[in-house]
Amino acid sequence: MWPTARHARLAAFRWASRYNTVHRHSSLGQRSPLAYENLFNEPSTTLPQAA
Repeated sequence: MWPTARHARLAAFRWASRYNTVHRHSSLGQRSPLAYENLFNEPSTTLPQAA
């Protein structure tokens, strides 16, 4: 299916990254983990933003 082992590893990594960050989960109210975390993370105010 993949021409080399490297291609297979990259495909597996892409799938796992998408599943763990973008895929919606029922335990999070059908939100992705990133969207769920963003509900609770307040934007940080850095010096350039405050100036």
